[in-house]
Amino acid sequence: MKRKIITTGDGSKTIQIEDWNEQYHSIHGAVQEAYHVFIKHGLSLFKDEPVSILEIGFGTGLNAIITAIEAPKSNLNIDYTGVEAYPVEAEEVAELNYIAQLNASNFEDVFNKMHNLSWEVKTEILPNFNLLKREQNFLDITDKEAYNLIYFDAFGARVQPELWTENIFGIMYNALQTNGVLVTYAAKGSVRRAMLAVGFKVERLPGPPGKREMLRATKL
Repeated sequence: MKRKIITTGDGSKTIQIEDWNEQYHSIHGAVQEAYHVFIKHGLSLFKDEPVSILEIGFGTGLNAIITAIEAPKSNLNIDYTGVEAYPVEAEEVAELNYIAQLNASNFEDVFNKMHNLSWEVKTEILPNFNLLKREQNFLDITDKEAYNLIYFDAFGARVQPELWTENIFGIMYNALQTNGVLVTYAAKGSVRRAMLAVGFKVERLPGPPGKREMLRATKL
């Protein structure tokens, strides 16, 4: 499918899949969305502890680099697993402007390392941040009670409805430890019902720019 780089509402770039009219991040602001959904309502729940994170849709690496930037502020040691079925090409990564938008020039080498390291090999990116990238279909994930936090950043239900069902959220539930949290930009009623059906406690929270609500699910 044809892909192109576009600029979102906050000046940060993302990848658009033209055939689907679908983007890797919100057209209202890629960086704003990442901070609001995954940091404010996910990572910020943890302080002074090791945190194991599963990202569903490693994609452009935006959520991973922001997590690496923010983790030291709360004294977190991060073990980060990014699952991606269709890895982004190096030429696309080169066009992304996240380091400039984040005013984080000291993390440029970190961002490049995230994309250049081998798949399926856990690597120390920073003293407090290990990264494992897995090229895998999300429905094939078999981890059990392995994570404290899931960033669920799959393409929307309009284009990939199979990634927003009881089946997928059952996989996510099993992958989380007790009291583990899943955050996502989505807020559809069908998504919330699927989460509830597999045992999650689900909260509706204010959404990022351009969205009224988002969801946070907790495994009790």
